[in-house]
Amino acid sequence: MNLRFLLGALISIPLLPLMYYQGKRIIASVPKLPEAKGLAGSFQINEKNERPIKIISIGESTIAGVGVETHEEGFTGTLAKEISKLLDFNVDWRVYARSGYTAKRVEYKLIPKISKCRADLIIVGLGGNDAFTLNRPTKWKNEIDSLIKSIKTKFPGTVIIFCNMPPIKEFPAFTSLIKFIVGNLVEILGEELKAVATDHENVFYFGDKITLSGWIEKFQLKKKKEDFFSDGVHPSKLTYQTWAKYIAREIFRTEKIKNALNQLS
Repeated sequence: MNLRFLLGALISIPLLPLMYYQGKRIIASVPKLPEAKGLAGSFQINEKNERPIKIISIGESTIAGVGVETHEEGFTGTLAKEISKLLDFNVDWRVYARSGYTAKRVEYKLIPKISKCRADLIIVGLGGNDAFTLNRPTKWKNEIDSLIKSIKTKFPGTVIIFCNMPPIKEFPAFTSLIKFIVGNLVEILGEELKAVATDHENVFYFGDKITLSGWIEKFQLKKKKEDFFSDGVHPSKLTYQTWAKYIAREIFRTEKIKNALNQLS
């Protein structure tokens, strides 16, 4: 049993009724935003490559693009554009994601729906809903391991990248109590995810902790923290595009991934 989780659970149990009440109020006050439109696209940067890199993104509401109009201006479309520029490749992309999905639901509801096709890079964004539902670290770890195996069965040899866990402690719509309980839990789940990814070949976790002040400094953004959210919970266009640029840079800096993609030319 994760000691940090156990201590947190002991502290949190008496506070769960209050957290439940606060959660209901937040749900009632936050507008329900639709998922982004346009589930597939491409980014053409040159004519010299006969076949483009094929990217599939899988996950929860952030991958589903809640908070922006289209996927092209959201995370997946921007990621494709950035990878295309960094690697000088044409890129095709496709999104398989649903708002509210946990790792378990992604494996059993979404993975079977992915049509048989080629995939060179699979991007996975999960963790928020598993934290909100107070998933246990050991259970989450087993579910992530099972998800990876399901993806590998369908796409053997394909590079799989797990994105950062959501920065729940930064969400302006959340109370201090929810930030403490759920925010700490999502960090614990991130540690477990890192351990699982390490056990699998060609699976990577880009798990740097996201802080808005860190992003503002790193990317030299003249923005306020509230500019990063569309509704106090979900990312804004600014966040999706900044996040995608970060992931693209990490891909470009990871020699094993870059070499695997360059071999496609």
